[in-house]
Amino acid sequence: MKVALIGYGKMGKIIERIAKSRGHEIVSIIDIDNLSDFESDAFKSADVAIEFTRPDTAIANIRKCFKANVPVVVGTTGWNVEEVKEELERGNHTLFVSSNFSIGVNIFMAVNNYLAKLMNRFDNYNVEMTEVHHIHKLDAPSGTAITLAEGVLKNLDRKTAWTKEVENSPSDLAIKSIREGEVPGIHTIRYESDVDSISITHDAKSREGFALGAVVAAEFAADKKGLLGMSDMFDFLK
Repeated sequence: MKVALIGYGKMGKIIERIAKSRGHEIVSIIDIDNLSDFESDAFKSADVAIEFTRPDTAIANIRKCFKANVPVVVGTTGWNVEEVKEELERGNHTLFVSSNFSIGVNIFMAVNNYLAKLMNRFDNYNVEMTEVHHIHKLDAPSGTAITLAEGVLKNLDRKTAWTKEVENSPSDLAIKSIREGEVPGIHTIRYESDVDSISITHDAKSREGFALGAVVAAEFAADKKGLLGMSDMFDFLK
């Protein structure tokens, strides 16, 4: 498979290494200093592009992939997929989006959904979430935390909205965000009652899991059309 990389920071370099180890060819690497390469024959020859950049550039990068008719897997968070949905459908393009490509995180998301269903019967427990990331992360809460929160809201009737940092009402699910050091990502959901607490945590040890998941998603998306996500690859998320 021919792969184009959009963004060549820490994640881009890890994705390059993992893609090559799985037998794929990197035909184009685009970063801030060579954006004109979106027009190159090398980029247009790619079977799929993997995009890890910044929230303020992701949409423009996606549109350039659409223009070149290259399927794109996007790991950047903090942007709104609705802004490109009409163009995606009209042009019969391919866009794979996930707030987190780690296979472990997606298993964790399924556990989170199941736990919320169980806790729906026990309204003496309140729930909150904490997410910790490195100081370079631009969005807060993280995209993963928002996806986890949406899983709780879907399954826990007493919570109707997520809020940043604090509960403004009992129906709010508070997400507390911490930025420190070089932490790849820690997400904890905690149910608290007067007599005990129940918590689940995913603690990423490195960026390797995110990069591997992105390459696996690219392998999945390369010959498909439309808006795709992790639930299309893993039925346990449905």
